[in-house]
Amino acid sequence: MISTSSSSANAQSPGLKTYFKTPEGRYKLHYEKTHPSSLLHYAYGKTVTQVTLAHLKEKPAPSTPTASSSSFSASAGVKSAAVRWLGTGNGSRALSFVGGNGGIKNVGSTSRIGGSLGASSSSNSLTNTNFDGKGTYIISNVGDAIFISDLNSQDKDPIKSIHFSNSNPVCHAFDQDAKEGHDLLIGLNSGDVYSVSLRQQLQDVGKKLVGALHYNKDGYVNSSRCTNITWVPGGDGAFVVAHADGNIYVYEKNKDAAGDTTFSVIKDQTQFSVSHARYSKSNPIARWHVCQGSINSIAFSFDGAYLATVGRDGYLRVFDYSKEQLVCGGKSYYGAVLCCAWSTDGKYILTGGEDDLVQVWSMEDRKIVAWGEGHNSWVSGVAFDSYWSAPNTDGTRETVMYRFGSVGQLLLWDLEMDEIVVPLRRFAGGSPTYSTGNQSSHWDNASPLGTLQPASSIRDVPKISPLVAHRIHNEPLSGMIFTHDSVLTVCQEGHIKIWMRPGAAESQSSNTETLLSTSSKDKPLLSSKIGGSSYKQ
Repeated sequence: MISTSSSSANAQSPGLKTYFKTPEGRYKLHYEKTHPSSLLHYAYGKTVTQVTLAHLKEKPAPSTPTASSSSFSASAGVKSAAVRWLGTGNGSRALSFVGGNGGIKNVGSTSRIGGSLGASSSSNSLTNTNFDGKGTYIISNVGDAIFISDLNSQDKDPIKSIHFSNSNPVCHAFDQDAKEGHDLLIGLNSGDVYSVSLRQQLQDVGKKLVGALHYNKDGYVNSSRCTNITWVPGGDGAFVVAHADGNIYVYEKNKDAAGDTTFSVIKDQTQFSVSHARYSKSNPIARWHVCQGSINSIAFSFDGAYLATVGRDGYLRVFDYSKEQLVCGGKSYYGAVLCCAWSTDGKYILTGGEDDLVQVWSMEDRKIVAWGEGHNSWVSGVAFDSYWSAPNTDGTRETVMYRFGSVGQLLLWDLEMDEIVVPLRRFAGGSPTYSTGNQSSHWDNASPLGTLQPASSIRDVPKISPLVAHRIHNEPLSGMIFTHDSVLTVCQEGHIKIWMRPGAAESQSSNTETLLSTSSKDKPLLSSKIGGSSYKQ
């Protein structure tokens, strides 16, 4: 067991700046978050740190939480779709949960208890009476642990650690709209998946999960590594889990894992296919075979209509989620694609990967419309900044400017399609000619629906250059998050930095409630999770 009793923050390297400049002003390093210095070195390198922001809006009930059925009640705002269940060979129920006292309770007589990941062996559970149930929290995975830190506290140490005995956590997701019940998902390197109440974890002072539902126990449905996990927007408790073998499973958190959960045999590993569970009570409810090789990252559009996936085979694929159909996609210039992100309006998708490029995909044209050149290593995370507004705009402009970020090192970009240089036409054996203006008028007709485009020629795609390029961590970055007042960056070994936006430090004193104050209904959280994927380098 790893001790978390002491910790120390890494000193700022002399070669690293405490600010970076943009046209609107300086982003200043406000404070840092780190994991305990006693974390064993063997834990490094096994997984890449991802970070999720979680905002708890309501105070908990005065009574001590237990593992009763009410603890797992559904929330109307939860996202929908991605499952995968764990079970036993005879098809009986295989859903287990960790009770409020830390002991494993089983739903069904044949579920195995031994070796349950993250299960507490203590006979009772202590309650953190200082926890008031409100605030914004940073959730990160490092080695065999999940760490939870208070975003609004300058304390560098996490306020909570959760340890897993047999496997490492590699991905996680928080349901911003859930008001009760389970709102946090955790996927493990072993393929196991847990759903828990974040509030309940914070109330308990132990180092194991409490009140957890356990899916795909011991890899019963799929034993390959979880690579990404997400709630389905508006899905009423559905979530999706991506795996390293190219499959995605759709689960419903309010459904027991029961009945026959076998799926039809995949006849062609190279083709997309969907298989549904045979019985209405089965969980997971569906398997999507997307590709050969690992799915590195998945992301829903903000209305939940489309699901984007990127993978080891170098392809972006965009699916109509409800119709379970491929809409469009295409190949990277080179190598695997590691991360993807949607613009808030659903018009553009960012991807990044091993070709050191940031690709901008248009849903209207169903193809790449711009390449971002500026990285000198793999692009491990991308995100749109939904809180940024173009300077000196009065709202009358017909075109929209987007700000987005990408990491390996930190790069910020501004994208305005009317201003980029676009290929007009290309002559046989010659070079393309270029022009500026409305990009749609210069492309051929949109790519056919349901087809994957081959890799584009480097000469045929418009190029954009970064607005900002900085080395701000000692280690390569694995992700970033934009909030109303700040930008969060995290390196692969789990050290987090919070950079205040220009002018935000002054306004923060008058609004100490949250750095993530805008609700998802008013302005969607464009990037509530950082870390494009749980890929290994």
